[in-house]
Amino acid sequence: MAGPCRGDADWHHGRVNSYWTQWSAYLPVLVAAALVLIGPLWQLTRHAVTLAHEAGHAIAAVGTGRRLTGIRLHSDTSGLTLSRGKPRGPGMVLTAAAGYLAPSLLGLAGAALIAGGQLTLLLWGSVGLVVAMVPFIRNFFGLLVLIAAGGAFGTVAYYGSPTLQLSFGYVVIWLLLIGNLRTIVEAAQNRSGRSDLDQLRTLTHLPRLVWTVLLVAVSVGTGVLAWRAQYIG
Repeated sequence: MAGPCRGDADWHHGRVNSYWTQWSAYLPVLVAAALVLIGPLWQLTRHAVTLAHEAGHAIAAVGTGRRLTGIRLHSDTSGLTLSRGKPRGPGMVLTAAAGYLAPSLLGLAGAALIAGGQLTLLLWGSVGLVVAMVPFIRNFFGLLVLIAAGGAFGTVAYYGSPTLQLSFGYVVIWLLLIGNLRTIVEAAQNRSGRSDLDQLRTLTHLPRLVWTVLLVAVSVGTGVLAWRAQYIG
């Protein structure tokens, strides 16, 4: 009996490669989900989400005319951004809300840049954002976080292959998107009275639940848009 012909083997090999190419496109999402959902890993990767969170506070403070006075990133993955200005009003509300908006919006912006063929801009722009935060860091651990983040982005941007750069970019994007959703849920469960949700409640007199629903909606919505940019086009 004749064995399988070379054409059959080539067809099978091509089909396997096609399946792998199709499913490997989802690996960045799966890797990011693991980095968020596996406890020991989340204790490390949460620093990246906190960095984006505090960057959001800082950008909103400056953008609304407040004076940014300092940023602290702590080893327990918490952070603090201080600014001076009016204690109430739209600027203060936006500054308080920006922390939980920023990681999702940065993730969506990253997906849009990659979809537009601007991967290099995404990587070096991230380095620029980290560098811009350095003068405002007020603790040594926070400086270490910035050095690690900037070093990672810079190394991948300068030395990484196009495939590595793309995979790294997408993992970071989905780490921010999925991780931010987890931090919002964790904040909703936090009854210490010192969270951003509590501050927003004090500033606007809207219940924590309202702010939680709004922030979750933004987080999920940006995730859907990022998914469309990456997989649907």
